[in-house]
Amino acid sequence: MLSGLIKVSLQRYAVSLHTILLTKHFYFQDTAMKTTRRQFIIYSAAGLATLPLAQQANAQAMLGEAEPQAVGLGYKALATTVDKAKFPKYADGQVCSNCQLYASKSPEAGTCAIFPGKLVAGPGWCNAWVKKA
Repeated sequence: MLSGLIKVSLQRYAVSLHTILLTKHFYFQDTAMKTTRRQFIIYSAAGLATLPLAQQANAQAMLGEAEPQAVGLGYKALATTVDKAKFPKYADGQVCSNCQLYASKSPEAGTCAIFPGKLVAGPGWCNAWVKKA
């Protein structure tokens, strides 16, 4: 009796295993990646065409002098317009482009650690100016 149960169990196991193998073969047979050279070239060209759009999307806005954080730090886009009475720390020659916190992106503007996500003018100044080491 026991050997009969084992025999039936083995037969059921074999049938189940066979069904699983056939199912896998059936499902994965049609989903194989078959990319032609033409498709590769088309997809590559489309990907390359989107690169300028991605760079344009990452463009940052210039910091305005009227923005709250800029007003609080006395930011001016042109350092020569700084009110020396209001900001006695300012000295001639102190501009954003020679500040430790400034990273140049172009000759006219760059990023500043104080104003994340915004570009500041190279000839600008703010009260957080630190001499570049």
